[in-house]
Amino acid sequence: MHEIINNLIEIENQLKQIDGKTFTDSTKIIAVSKTFTIDKIFPLIEYGHIHFGENKVQEAMEKWTDIKKKNLSIKLHMIGKLQTNKVKFVVPLFDYIHSLDNLKLAKKIYEEQKKNNKYLKIFIQINIGSEAQKSGIDPENLEEFYKYCTVDLNLNIVGIMCLPPIENNDDFYFLKMKELIKKISVEELSMGMSNDFIPAYKSGATFLRIGSKIFGKRSQ
Repeated sequence: MHEIINNLIEIENQLKQIDGKTFTDSTKIIAVSKTFTIDKIFPLIEYGHIHFGENKVQEAMEKWTDIKKKNLSIKLHMIGKLQTNKVKFVVPLFDYIHSLDNLKLAKKIYEEQKKNNKYLKIFIQINIGSEAQKSGIDPENLEEFYKYCTVDLNLNIVGIMCLPPIENNDDFYFLKMKELIKKISVEELSMGMSNDFIPAYKSGATFLRIGSKIFGKRSQ
């Protein structure tokens, strides 16, 4: 079996050992394939994995446009910072956006979805550590922003996403996200990457964004 598939299975087994349940019933692993060529990704597609994450629109278009036409079950996740001028390319190709972080972007997604008659599943990005250098909605403003997105724009907000501060305190921020989600009518939590997916899973993550633990070290 291919090494990349073995890496995925090893992650799945680690998660199963935590609580003994079939984790895929409630938690999905997004294989973060950014910077990796399609020959690296294809073994996972053949294995039957369907959730993949990209953070650069041009790269995603080059890699995934033809593949998605042939593999209709694949779900592509936009996990990076999204500029409004790229939304017109994202809506036709992607199935999820994990990085909605401002009103202007919300309006642009609304406009492009109407044009394409396609409605993506969207996560609101939370600046959970209140870091000046990071994007995201302030936790205090979540309810107001969620109401605007769902009522005024009719966006399909399915959950919230975070990138916690780089420190050894992930549990604290993941648990904050678990409490924060109770303020709005969504169920999905996108949090946890290769270095912290276990504490994220223990805190209730429903989508884990894992790259290097599956594909190996990036060369770029």
